[in-house]
Amino acid sequence: MIIRDIQTGSISLPLARPFKTALRTVERVEDVAVRILTDTGEVGYGEAPPTAVITGDTTGSILCAIRDFIRPSILGMDIEDMEGIQRKLHSCILHNTSAKAAVDMALYDLWAKRWKAPLWKLLGGAKPSFETDITISVNPIDEMVADSLDAVRRGFHILKVKVGKEGKKDLERIAAIRQAVGPDILIRVDANQGWDPRQSVSIISAMEDKGLDIELVEQPVKAQDLDGMRYITQRVQTPILADEAVFSPADAVKIITTGAADLINIKLMKTGGIWQALKLCGIAQSYGVRCMTGCMLESKLAVTAAAHLCCGQGIVTMADLDGPSLCAVDPFEGGPIFNEATVTMIDAPGLGITTVPVEDWHS
Repeated sequence: MIIRDIQTGSISLPLARPFKTALRTVERVEDVAVRILTDTGEVGYGEAPPTAVITGDTTGSILCAIRDFIRPSILGMDIEDMEGIQRKLHSCILHNTSAKAAVDMALYDLWAKRWKAPLWKLLGGAKPSFETDITISVNPIDEMVADSLDAVRRGFHILKVKVGKEGKKDLERIAAIRQAVGPDILIRVDANQGWDPRQSVSIISAMEDKGLDIELVEQPVKAQDLDGMRYITQRVQTPILADEAVFSPADAVKIITTGAADLINIKLMKTGGIWQALKLCGIAQSYGVRCMTGCMLESKLAVTAAAHLCCGQGIVTMADLDGPSLCAVDPFEGGPIFNEATVTMIDAPGLGITTVPVEDWHS
């Protein structure tokens, strides 16, 4: 199965409601789609969201990286030589992890199709389904409470609540949501780098004192502030999840060995795809550190690739793969069944996605 062409296109989907974090506000998914054509007629699909505030990648940089660096590096290679292809993919240009991830997932789609098996089974086959949380955007308290209650009515049992904009006001947000949804709903708090270390300890300790029963707090401080992360982790009982601070396997080793966080969030757009994400899973397994699989603001296509990783790897025990649930429409055909909180894999080869809503593909 020889790579004959790598093409890009655009995915544009409206969100059901604006997505708001401490870093940005977004109303549509505007992502780059990738497809790889082969000499056998098989097609592999991938997707990259431009998330400049986290990965540094823009639509222009993603397209340029694929067209001018990645495509000429791996064109003509055989899908069976996955190791060789991946080495070229990751060495042809520094950083640009979202572009690499989109091509990587298309490669793994083809690789699993070559062996006529669902990708998640080839990645380890740990579980056929999982439960995802859903994001509650940062808004006025009454609106966040209403969104939380709506999510629970839809069948979600885990809420990922965005905070990080107003310090102590965030404590009020979490307390109000906990009171509204009751004790049986899991709450994850994501500050998106919005607090400082001392503020984080104060807020998290207050949540503990109030008995708000928070499952974890994600990336409370700036990604590069590992000393600050360790300061927090050593002073609170609530587990700290590293997200923006961990892109590479080397990042994971440093975070784990220095005690900067208790948990690791793996996102394909940070690792540059499944190949590197598997290495990160291996490191976490070696140290006994549980992982979450997360996503940026992605459509069903990219989230499907992350879902295959989640189901393949047993060390991934938590999922934040709510992208399809946040979109107002689902124009894709095939792939896992996203039934609100429950994501179930199907027995189709590769990623299982058969139709991608792109009209004009370009080499």
